Amino acid sequence: MERKNPGTDFRLDWFENIQVNTPAAERRAASLAARRSLKKEWQAAWLLNAVRCIDLTTLSGDDTPDRVARLCAKARQPVDAGQLAALGVDHLTTGAVCVYPTMVAAAKRALRGTAIPVASVATGFPAGLMPLDLRLAEIRYALDQGADEIDIVISRALVLRGEWAALYDEICEMREACGSARMKAILATGELKTLSNVAKASHVAMQAGADFIKTSTGKEPVNATLPVSLVMLRAIRDYRHQTGFAVGFKPAGGLRTAKDALNWQVLMAEELGRDWLRPDLFRIGASSLLADIERQISHHVTGRYAAAHRLAAG
Repeated sequence: MERKNPGTDFRLDWFENIQVNTPAAERRAASLAARRSLKKEWQAAWLLNAVRCIDLTTLSGDDTPDRVARLCAKARQPVDAGQLAALGVDHLTTGAVCVYPTMVAAAKRALRGTAIPVASVATGFPAGLMPLDLRLAEIRYALDQGADEIDIVISRALVLRGEWAALYDEICEMREACGSARMKAILATGELKTLSNVAKASHVAMQAGADFIKTSTGKEPVNATLPVSLVMLRAIRDYRHQTGFAVGFKPAGGLRTAKDALNWQVLMAEELGRDWLRPDLFRIGASSLLADIERQISHHVTGRYAAAHRLAAG
């Protein structure tokens, strides 16, 4: 998969003086739901769009090739074919499947014959507290197994100490190890303490060549939130203005309901425009979210909510 963001030289002056007004960011994020109300056919269309942007994920200690194969079957057919037909849609898949490096080969086998990419976490996910040479070796292992995309984790300590040049250099090495694969940089925003740190880390990751910036591993005490996402999207907008390159965004962890899927898409549309609402620029890291989206789509098509056992298992 061809990369899109070539990165830049390290430019401290682009972000050094950023100070985020946290109450203002929280107010803006809280106002989003009231700004755009999506009903009936519009809501169904936005929910289907969310499905095609999902990185369907399993990152558990008890993952097995069989579990990954079931997840991949769900990625191939995430919504009932009859309901898709009722909505005038011929075919729909999720944006990707995301797994640990040791599960990449199983995912590739299960997705053979499709265009669904396999994303692998790497670099000592979720904490990233491994020597750099081992983190880079894990990227290369995942690529050797067939990964199309790599979700790397940054060193939170470098952010907390304000060692921006060191963070840039480290991410550049990860970017080089990823080669032509799409690289998503996980900022683990729940561990960065301030929204100003989130903004600065976003700029550093993009300057170092990240194709996406991602909120969370899903393993932090606080994962994706709308205020954090707002700050990251504004960093993406600034980077686009400064370089001309569009970087993608991936909220992960904490998105569980169809309403969450709608709120994050409204945020994307309001801050970056509807051009970002496609899988090459927007992904949702989720495992449980899809079931609630299916329930809402079923209700729209049939007028009633499907029982849980009627929904295909992920």
